[in-house]
Amino acid sequence: MDIVKQVIYLLVGLVVFVTGMNFMSNGLKTCAGRSIRRLFKKIKDNRIASAAVGAGTTAIIQSSGATTVLVVGFLSAGALTFSQGFSVMLGAFLGTTVTGLLVALSSFSFSIFLMSLAFVGFIFGFFKNENIKSVGEILVGFGILFFGLEAMKGAFALESIQNALVTLLSAIDFPLLLMLFGALLTALTQSSSATNGIVIVMVASNPNLLSSGFYLVLGATIGSLLPTLLASIKSNILAKRVTYSAIITRTLGALIATIVIWTISTPLFNWLSDFPSENVGMILAIFTVVYNFIFLVLFLPLTPIVEKVANKVFKDHDALRKKKVLQHIDDNLLNTPAIAIIQVKREIETMLELSKINFSLGMDAIININLANTKDIESREEKIDVFNEAISQYLIKLSPKANMRDEKKIGSYYHVINDIERIGDHANNFLQMAKQMSGLDLKFSDIAKSEFETYEKVVDEMFELSANIFEKRSKAELDKLHILEEKTDSLRELYERNHFERLKNNECLNELSPFHSNLLSELERVADHLTNIGYSIISPTGDENDYLSLQEK
Repeated sequence: MDIVKQVIYLLVGLVVFVTGMNFMSNGLKTCAGRSIRRLFKKIKDNRIASAAVGAGTTAIIQSSGATTVLVVGFLSAGALTFSQGFSVMLGAFLGTTVTGLLVALSSFSFSIFLMSLAFVGFIFGFFKNENIKSVGEILVGFGILFFGLEAMKGAFALESIQNALVTLLSAIDFPLLLMLFGALLTALTQSSSATNGIVIVMVASNPNLLSSGFYLVLGATIGSLLPTLLASIKSNILAKRVTYSAIITRTLGALIATIVIWTISTPLFNWLSDFPSENVGMILAIFTVVYNFIFLVLFLPLTPIVEKVANKVFKDHDALRKKKVLQHIDDNLLNTPAIAIIQVKREIETMLELSKINFSLGMDAIININLANTKDIESREEKIDVFNEAISQYLIKLSPKANMRDEKKIGSYYHVINDIERIGDHANNFLQMAKQMSGLDLKFSDIAKSEFETYEKVVDEMFELSANIFEKRSKAELDKLHILEEKTDSLRELYERNHFERLKNNECLNELSPFHSNLLSELERVADHLTNIGYSIISPTGDENDYLSLQEK
């Protein structure tokens, strides 16, 4: 029964330790969070400074995972370069060793006084000042962290627990397996600090486990990157490159260190056995500092090489897709903004033509329940999305180089490509509705088909007009576009009334009502987007009020 009690003490001690660490981390984030974010934004392309920021940030917030996840966010936002992001991560690995040193202090007699800080922090919590409350949260976390360590120490001190650990570690008494076990343990807890804390306390309770402890903490350096890997899954290619590079170099570093220690294990551990047993935990904590410092010193100068390798190994498939889609623009034109803007206009015209094709095919799909062009529509929709993203990014790079007149045109182009992309979405929606109707064995009546075909002809005419107005920048045909847009509004109202009349006369199925209403609504929106494209020559946002103002003049 004693062993069950001690296992419970061990588990509860671990929970208290992790809770204390989180308390301390939250308090430190509250105190320094904004300053840290400002510091990240001001990082220059200096590898040493970036590494120092990473180490300092992690030492403050007590979580390399939080720091590296923050790095992934900044990389995704384009606020950091590869060199900056990778360097910050290298620094974060060093900064996280502070927790190990704090854990090692629990071996000393004054740790009881460190536990008492929890009560001081509790008193601070009654103050109204938020900064004092945050300091109190830090002290509470600091105190209960050591209380959790003390509980774990008590459990590890029991002979039955030690025997169980010896049996477990003896079963995997192979350096690479121990390293893997440490990585898995860290991946499960998502905290290398928690793993290192457990291992340091375990070794302090039984110095004979020191050799296993070395390999376990090396494994923890790999497992600690799981939160970063998860954060990078939906991020951009730059964040992925930095994350994968960190994982690969971290694994490589741990493997090399494991092989080195394995090779010299006999003389190394014979020498370490001469140290007093009460200092064994501190030895392991210092090892984590030394290893991470050496890792930083070795890989920081190699950052440019790591970046080149990452660029070759981890291909930017999105960039390759954009390169295949775009025919007229490239970064070489950015130094001649006037020409670049002309070429962007040509890409937009191509994008508009693709949306027109999809509109026609989408209308055929839903009017005639014809799904033969499904793959063609979906493939072209994907191409339109690529156009939208690629042109948007190109305009972002072009905007700072343009003069005031061209910048206004760039602003209108942003809105135009958004309107075209939305037209593509509506065309794809026609296809999805057609699939639903086909599944329900529904089709529009001949009268409804005729009405939708009439509506389609009006929208087709608007396509031609909008494309012509946009291409020639001519205001002469804006009146006609305005009239057609008003006609689509009138047609929607008329066809809705006609549909309800048919329902009353049992000439149409009630199940068709949602599809009929949605299709009219989608068609009206397509007309609105086409109107915006035409109006874009007089208003960056395609605002109809600017057109009406022009008419009054």
